[in-house]
Amino acid sequence: MLTRTVLHVSSRCTVLSSKSFFKKFRTMDSKKGPEESPDTTSAGADSTTTAVPMEETKPSGSTESSQTSSTEPGLLPGETVVREGKAAILFPSANEVFYNPVQEFNRDLTCAVITEFAREQLAQRGVRILIPGEKDRVVVRLSKEKNGNVDQETSEQPENEQQMEEEGDKKEFITASVGERCEQGLRVLEGLAASGLRSVRFALELPGLKSITANDYSAKAAALIARNAQHNNVSHILQASQRDASMVMYEARGRKERYDVIDLDPYGSPSPFLDAAVQAVSEGGLLCITCTDMAVMAGNSGETCYSKYGSVSIKSKYCHEMALRIILHSLDQRAAVYQRYIEPLLSVSVDFYIRVFVRVKTGQAVVKNSASKQALLYNCVGCGAFHLQRMGKKMSQGKHMKYSAATGPPVGPSCEHCGQRHQLGGPIWAEPIHDITFVQKVLGAVSGNPTRFRTSKRIEGVLSMVTEELQDIPLYYVLDHLSSTVHCNTPSMLQFRSALLHAGYRVSLSHACKNAVKSDAPAEVLWDIIRCWEKSNPVKRERLSETSPAHRILSKEPTLQACFEIREDANPQSRKRHLTRFQENPQANWGPKARAKAGGRISSELEDKRKQFQGKRKKQITDSSQLKSFPCKKFRKGTCTYGDKCCYSHELKEGTEEKMD
Repeated sequence: MLTRTVLHVSSRCTVLSSKSFFKKFRTMDSKKGPEESPDTTSAGADSTTTAVPMEETKPSGSTESSQTSSTEPGLLPGETVVREGKAAILFPSANEVFYNPVQEFNRDLTCAVITEFAREQLAQRGVRILIPGEKDRVVVRLSKEKNGNVDQETSEQPENEQQMEEEGDKKEFITASVGERCEQGLRVLEGLAASGLRSVRFALELPGLKSITANDYSAKAAALIARNAQHNNVSHILQASQRDASMVMYEARGRKERYDVIDLDPYGSPSPFLDAAVQAVSEGGLLCITCTDMAVMAGNSGETCYSKYGSVSIKSKYCHEMALRIILHSLDQRAAVYQRYIEPLLSVSVDFYIRVFVRVKTGQAVVKNSASKQALLYNCVGCGAFHLQRMGKKMSQGKHMKYSAATGPPVGPSCEHCGQRHQLGGPIWAEPIHDITFVQKVLGAVSGNPTRFRTSKRIEGVLSMVTEELQDIPLYYVLDHLSSTVHCNTPSMLQFRSALLHAGYRVSLSHACKNAVKSDAPAEVLWDIIRCWEKSNPVKRERLSETSPAHRILSKEPTLQACFEIREDANPQSRKRHLTRFQENPQANWGPKARAKAGGRISSELEDKRKQFQGKRKKQITDSSQLKSFPCKKFRKGTCTYGDKCCYSHELKEGTEEKMD
């Protein structure tokens, strides 16, 4: 039986700002060499050689994150303790590290997913894991009806555990508890661990682990990891390491050295580590990836996205789900080089980043299907209608499959709805991005043990929406955009969903966008519904340009007579139960923190840009006399015809006359 391991990677190093809140700690740029520090050791340093003597303290069992001043016993001058989950992490002075509390949802979700992954994997090895506070597990089932989806909750015992109990008389099973070393358990490696927060939480909250190696390229970070392991009394499971993350994974390509779970959580793009990751993960192992370079993946720089992920991104309303499909495409493409393929378990777009969990397997025959899983994307720049073009085609011939090139394109030179041109994007992953059975297990475990994580309510809300999504429908439309295209009032989500259900089509929401409409209805049906809605909420067509998308769409008569009567199944269960599906901004400037500079200096450019022009409308001008304090632009150009009656100032400031001359 193959041994398995968990690897967690986070790239880059960030530093702590002088403000009261902390920012996320990352490692330094992989291109830079390790920092020279007289009080730290090199690559192979364990906690016995790098840890600083201090008084041992037991980790807090509270799930709330908090900060403690340096008055706590065992801390060095200027150090701070941040508590998250069961971990108490030591941070140096405020000029050296970042801690981003918004990412707690990311870490909680990762712990929940790896727990269910470990439950499945270790059940095959005869190991049963025990979770503190876990009672009878509730598995959320998704029952499909003809015209909609309805969630039903049923109490059910997992198949693996049930099989273990049935065979209990024939075979003895090992029980794995949290904080104990399990010889048959998973080996964990966090490649770019920074402060080691995630690794420490793994050691304190995940059962069934054999070992955790927390690696970082920075010598200071490696020393800090060792101290945090000793501070939380997990040195028997967690070891610190100082090496390059890619080399750690490349050296683990052998079947016996591969890791069960590889976690890439970089500052920005994980693309430099993907090639090593798909080789170093074990057969059927779990690969967890975070991407925070959303500006690139959401269409602002399509050429940069292609250079990193081999796919052209498009600025569109469905950009967040497209970003998920771009990273899945990149993973599958790089895995196919080594005759491996991916099976997405969970893919979410939350806050300012995306997070995917995929299982990696080996199989030359399955890899041949890779081309048929990818698709090019045609997006209309006028009305936003999109079409997918598969990259490959497969046909079944008895026991054999025949593969050939796909035929296309699926669209003409211009959009059939509004007459505008198309943009070409992709290729993207066109298959389902979730494994609903696995997601239901994670959702059942979190719902049955809500005190385990501080963000349990949000995890339950997001995963509930994931189970409601149409898995075989890539991408989505946004209701606000559909109505704004024709300049009409926006129908309520329940009315629009009911109209689609009345027409005989399936429809669902999407966790990636609040007003998303994911449906198997073609774009023509969507526009027919909008045309029917516009008849009862007419727009002033005389103001529409004849070449505008709105004029061309509304000039056609609908072939479908939409019914907007509210249906009971139009309201999804997650909405009926008022689950926390979309989080409000927890604080000002809560997004990704500024990148760290070499030597621990703070990069304040990003924060300064965010503050620039903010709150400019708080003091609105209510008196026209106040406009006299602003210069008249037309007067400077010599085109103002109002003279003294102009409400703006005609007084030229110093240097203005020279510009005019």
